[in-house]
Amino acid sequence: MSTVIYPSPIFGPVHSRRLGISLGINLLPADGKVCSFDCIYCECGFNEDHRPSLPLPTRQEVAQALEKKLQEMKDEGQLPDVLTFAGNGEPTCHPHFAEIIDDTISLRDQYCPKAKVCVLSNSTMIHRKQVHDALMKVDDNILKLDTVDPSYIKKVDHPNGTYDVNQIIERMKAFYGHIIIQTMFMRGNCNGESVDNTSEEYVAPWLEVVRQIKPQQVMVYTIDRETPAQGLEKASREQLDVIRDRVIAAGIPCSASY
Repeated sequence: MSTVIYPSPIFGPVHSRRLGISLGINLLPADGKVCSFDCIYCECGFNEDHRPSLPLPTRQEVAQALEKKLQEMKDEGQLPDVLTFAGNGEPTCHPHFAEIIDDTISLRDQYCPKAKVCVLSNSTMIHRKQVHDALMKVDDNILKLDTVDPSYIKKVDHPNGTYDVNQIIERMKAFYGHIIIQTMFMRGNCNGESVDNTSEEYVAPWLEVVRQIKPQQVMVYTIDRETPAQGLEKASREQLDVIRDRVIAAGIPCSASY
């Protein structure tokens, strides 16, 4: 099994299927994974297999490393399309996430004002006011909602602690449209149980909730790299296209990444 553990606090740039030339910002340790989910499809592997020994990067370390890299890219004439908070787990877990967002926006404005600031989050920390307020400041607030079925979330996303999908949905509505919903669709089996969420049983209620949240955009995608759990399969291009077209028909822009 191959997993990806990203450097910290800056990695890339990489070419993202959904975002273009992306300079990654990893607020988690460089030698392991810290996440409030433990998804069976995570490219970084399972949490227990990648316990870090290094501390989280400090706010100052993130700002200094980001400025250094942006200066290098400016000198080389290749500025990023987007500054993306991603990496080895959940970025909003960092205790100084809000302050780091402010620093990043300031550096973006100085070095690459045309670039977007993007956060990829599993939505588990959006109940925190400082996290909510910080996400309102970024260009692309991309929040995960793989399904609205609690049993599926427990089986596939493995949230740590209490996770109430209905509360998550209400907090997503509180962004008043300043949100991009990201959903992983896949097929296959794990531990003898189906993990296929491409059927009407899952898609119809998910689509109804998407309508209620009224996001600025939806991103549907499927497995792209090796997964820590065995037996998982990509959703087909045809399945993703059908789901994408249903979202578009509901009046919401939607992209599909295969």
